[in-house]
Amino acid sequence: MNQPERIETHQWINHLPEAALLVDAGQDLILAANSAMARMAGTDRQSIASMACTQLFADQRPQLINFTEETLFRSHSWSRDFHLKHRDGHTVELEISSSCVGEAEAQTLLLLLRDRRQLRTLRERHEANHYHRGGLLEWRRVEELFKDMERENQLILHAVGEGIYGVDAEGRTTFANPAAERMLGWRMDELMGRVIHRVVHHSHEDGSLFPLKECPIYGAFRDGSIKRVGDDWFWRKDGTGFPVEYTSTPIMDNGHPVGAVVVFRDISSRLQAQKELQSALEEVESLKRRLEMENAYLQEELSAEFHFHEILGQSDAIKAIVRRIGMVAPTDANVLITGESGTGKELIARAIHQASARRDRPLIRVNCAAIPKDLFESEFFGHIKGAFTGAVNDRIGRFELADGGTLFLDEVGEIPLELQGKLLRVLQDQQFERVGENKTRAVDVRVIAATNRDLKTEVQEKTFREDLYFRLNVFPIESIPLRRRLEDIPMLAQEFLNRACQKFNRPPLVLTERDVMTLKAYHWPGNVRELENVIERQVITADGRLDLDLPGAETPAHTAANSTPSRHYGSELLTEVDLKELEKQNLIKALRMTGGRIFGDDGAAALLGIKPTTLNSRLGKLKLDARQFRAS
Repeated sequence: MNQPERIETHQWINHLPEAALLVDAGQDLILAANSAMARMAGTDRQSIASMACTQLFADQRPQLINFTEETLFRSHSWSRDFHLKHRDGHTVELEISSSCVGEAEAQTLLLLLRDRRQLRTLRERHEANHYHRGGLLEWRRVEELFKDMERENQLILHAVGEGIYGVDAEGRTTFANPAAERMLGWRMDELMGRVIHRVVHHSHEDGSLFPLKECPIYGAFRDGSIKRVGDDWFWRKDGTGFPVEYTSTPIMDNGHPVGAVVVFRDISSRLQAQKELQSALEEVESLKRRLEMENAYLQEELSAEFHFHEILGQSDAIKAIVRRIGMVAPTDANVLITGESGTGKELIARAIHQASARRDRPLIRVNCAAIPKDLFESEFFGHIKGAFTGAVNDRIGRFELADGGTLFLDEVGEIPLELQGKLLRVLQDQQFERVGENKTRAVDVRVIAATNRDLKTEVQEKTFREDLYFRLNVFPIESIPLRRRLEDIPMLAQEFLNRACQKFNRPPLVLTERDVMTLKAYHWPGNVRELENVIERQVITADGRLDLDLPGAETPAHTAANSTPSRHYGSELLTEVDLKELEKQNLIKALRMTGGRIFGDDGAAALLGIKPTTLNSRLGKLKLDARQFRAS
């Protein structure tokens, strides 16, 4: 296109009422622009002419290329996807029509651009003029239409179950629906014009002041954003309150917030359901932990080595014990079992439990001597998470674990004096609190205690509480030492022998009369437990027959030659000093045989048939150090 033709084109395009551009698509060049286009861009025509079209729509280059190709292909096109930056910075949203002009080889396009906002204004003005021309009848029709719309809105507000109210920019109530009136206890005419925060939202649930400037509802129209709160508190007219969740949505006018609409819901039922669900889950979790602990305890009990599974013996002493078990088992009376170590006190406790109505619940055993002083309360009563350093989870105590069953307190005399009062309270009231918790828990527990100490003497010496002693000693049972029921030794020894042969996969062995006489001649300071250990040792070392070698035991030949029994091993009576010395020498022998080892299957504790913690306690009392035997 030559220069005169461009001038002519420029002249006719300037007469178009809409903003127009004449574009050479092949060269990406604006050939001409009219005055309306210059006003739309906020510049002059000369600045637009000779500009690249892609420069005018710099951030929409891909859309412009697609639009141009569509126009060249179809000879015309239309789009509402473009916008233009005015010189003062604001954006003009465009509606563009395009068509090809001139010859196709020239690729000349005519673009007509319209301001979409201006088009909307023109349409609204046209519609207003239309209604105005329609006269009063049309206005009445419109008025009825708005009334119908208002009525429908009112029906909707009345039907919804959520409370809805509006506030202006000063926080004053503008409307409230019936649901809001029911929940708040205020009539709408009482709320209208009042600052509703001071009426229903003035305080937190705990009664502390809720400042207006911190209220999320007013924050909605202060910063123009929607506020959603899932846990808050509203107050009724009668002074009671209820938990709510709400959404505060700002009302905008020309980009400025002029108020807010609040939709709220009473969540009391939901919170109650959540609380009940949480309580149920906690109960399930508690039962789960209890079952896990019971299972672990029972597994521990099954894996432990019991000395015998039934009470064996035909002596008068054993018959008397069985009779007393039969008398007390059906009751819930507390039982105190006394006797030397190794006489089978735990077996008596199990027999009482199995013969009682509590047999379907567990028998929980607690070795009182093995519990550190600092952990006594936690072990007996349990603790909650965080009650003390290291309490990373809630823990069920032994009393709670034994609920409905029997609690066996072994070596009860080892409980420190300052802790005996706490145990007494639980025995009296059957109630306790976990460590770190204020909740009182009730239990139904039968207590069987056992001790190898003289509690009567300790009560007189003020080392054991008298009231606790009487609470435990409702029904006493003495576990008779083996040296006072020698007639039971053959039966017990043969039973242990059969079990040991089976346990160690050895050929069956039989006790001879000489073996029985040797066993009866020994004093048995370790009682039945020592007898079982001796038999097992003999089975391990036996070469087809037993070779009993017991310290201080009289051989049959010696018995015939000298009818006077040894003071320590043949006599029925020993002093307390003799017994302690015997125990000390027996422990020393065990340490020498094991090289000072206490723990393990080949340790001194296993050899003696006692727990390693019990052995450590006895060594401490006797001032014996296991390390001094390791070199030998």
